Amino acid sequence: MIGEWKADIGIVGGTGVYDPEIIEDAHEVKVYTPYGAPSSFITLGNYKGRAIAFIPRHGAGHQIPPHKINYRANIWAMKELGVKRIVASSACGSLREDYEPGDFVITDQFIDRTRKRLDTFYEGGVVGHVSSADPICPQLHDLFVEQAEGHGYPVHPTGTYVCIEGPRFSTRAESKLFRQWGCDIIGMTMYPECMLAREAEICYVSIAMVTDYDVWAEKPVSSDEVVETMRMNGERFKTLIMDALPLIPEERTCGCGSALAQALL
Repeated sequence: MIGEWKADIGIVGGTGVYDPEIIEDAHEVKVYTPYGAPSSFITLGNYKGRAIAFIPRHGAGHQIPPHKINYRANIWAMKELGVKRIVASSACGSLREDYEPGDFVITDQFIDRTRKRLDTFYEGGVVGHVSSADPICPQLHDLFVEQAEGHGYPVHPTGTYVCIEGPRFSTRAESKLFRQWGCDIIGMTMYPECMLAREAEICYVSIAMVTDYDVWAEKPVSSDEVVETMRMNGERFKTLIMDALPLIPEERTCGCGSALAQALL
């Protein structure tokens, strides 16, 4: 089955981005991995001449909480389908006054505060120490910044994302601490997804949308607030991704494709 279906670009749909309606000639495939089942069937198809694979990170109908997502299976499945680039969407909270609800953040760094997640393909036999100094593909990052600015969307070209375990939101003390660390946004899904993509030598970019001010702002966060902000801005998300996909260069000039060259022992 896998030999018959291939894709070049993968889309990981986060909170509020479930519907792969942009894909033409869409059909679903089930991918088996050594790490168990991915979050959902993967939708394959085409968009303006590019072969696309789409998976909802939280499963169909948002049934999987962030700390239970099988990140390894999701990334392995994309690799198995031939994906070379991943565009990942997510919702995030803001740790800064000037990163306002509705703004896009093209994330470039992360701090990992998760505790229980399986976060590598290299657990023994072959040992891999993959660099995470710059975890986001620079080629994809710059393209999406340019596209967001070209659409006139409020966008921040840099953002340090602190990834917490979830599913609970932060305490006020934690939120204030993350601000002191210099973090810009907070979420629950970027890690280990981005580093597993690096281990798989897949380019990865995170398109985050601010849904709320985190609790440091003395405004308790609610799930309803997150979902409503994503609903109101969902069309901008789709437009940004749809317009950028055909512009992703065929040639990779970023180095992500050789991430293992000096990483394996």
